[in-house]
Amino acid sequence: MPPSKEALSSYPAPTVKRRLISMVYELLLAFAVLFLPFLVFEVATGASHTPVVEHMRQALAFIVLGIYFIHQWSRKGQTLAMQTWRIRLVTAGGEALPLKMAVLRYLLSWMWVLPALVLDFALQLQRWHALYAILGGIALWSLTAFFDRDRQFLHDKLAGTRLVQLPKPTKAASVPQQAS
Repeated sequence: MPPSKEALSSYPAPTVKRRLISMVYELLLAFAVLFLPFLVFEVATGASHTPVVEHMRQALAFIVLGIYFIHQWSRKGQTLAMQTWRIRLVTAGGEALPLKMAVLRYLLSWMWVLPALVLDFALQLQRWHALYAILGGIALWSLTAFFDRDRQFLHDKLAGTRLVQLPKPTKAASVPQQAS
């Protein structure tokens, strides 16, 4: 039985470390989610690398990932990685996430990398320098949790959502069988 709204609102926030580790797992799952759409796209475009096709590829990733995350968050508040780490996404009041809030959170979650991507473009950073800028942006954004008393990331505060740490599931007590 899923936890009640009151129970969810009283659960603590997961640690920042736990959320970042969950995000690494999420990244691996995102590659799996993108595999088939990208395979079809590459076959359809002949694996072209023209600027138009590159932008279409980026748009495809944005849309496919959006569908995945928005669906999972609004359906039961968890992606597979979040289930593994017992993290659930809820509204600030502990309720299930409505579709509009899931869309808003998805758009705001791009703030993890968007400033670095703009910096990459503005300074024309290439290869390792571009990667370092993105990793630096991720590190800086993760620090936003330390400015919140509940340790929520800035995009969650702006979206009106929060992550909660679910308790470990209780194991059913085994009943000893009596010898006859």
